[in-house]
Amino acid sequence: RFFSTELCGGTHVSRTGDIGLVKLVKEEGLAAGVRRVEAVAGLAALEAFNRDSSLLNELSTGLKVAPAELPERISSLQEERKKLEREITSLRKKMATGGGDGPGAEVKDIAGIKFSGRVLEDVPAKDLKGMADEIKKQIGSGVVALISVSEGKASVVVGVSDDQSATYSAVDLVRVASAALGGKGGGGRPDMAQAGGPDGSKAAEALAVLEATLAG
Repeated sequence: RFFSTELCGGTHVSRTGDIGLVKLVKEEGLAAGVRRVEAVAGLAALEAFNRDSSLLNELSTGLKVAPAELPERISSLQEERKKLEREITSLRKKMATGGGDGPGAEVKDIAGIKFSGRVLEDVPAKDLKGMADEIKKQIGSGVVALISVSEGKASVVVGVSDDQSATYSAVDLVRVASAALGGKGGGGRPDMAQAGGPDGSKAAEALAVLEATLAG
């Protein structure tokens, strides 16, 4: 004989009609093979439907499309945002690297090593490595340091050309810069490393410390 066993944590009713309107509001996994479904019923369900309908109309009015066209419109806006983000990233890279017309920051000769350092404002930390790579290509051989300051905090990337990475490790240098910014640690590869620091006001000082380190 087949039968089911159920555990009910709710209120029993005489018949399903007593429950009235039901609206699912949440579904989530609790453990392997176990999921929880939450719902509202009766007047609470009607209120939930009304709220959703009001929100749908508000979105439809704001985006100037019919409710049925909202998914397509939202998808289009998401793609447009991604495109704009890519363009912004490209523009930031051009600004940091001199727009392709030369190194984006002054290149100094420190103990026979080319050093290009720059402090940037509000550049996402994830974009710094790509910028550092571009400047490394421009200077050919040497060390690049980029520090982005945002909301008082700093992110720093140090890039070292392949021919110099055996002598100057980007990991060691980025840790020196991080310490100057009030941070600790940092990691990466001998040719490219990244770290951060809580005190973005010391960005220029961190570049100076890197110069001193290269000078020996």
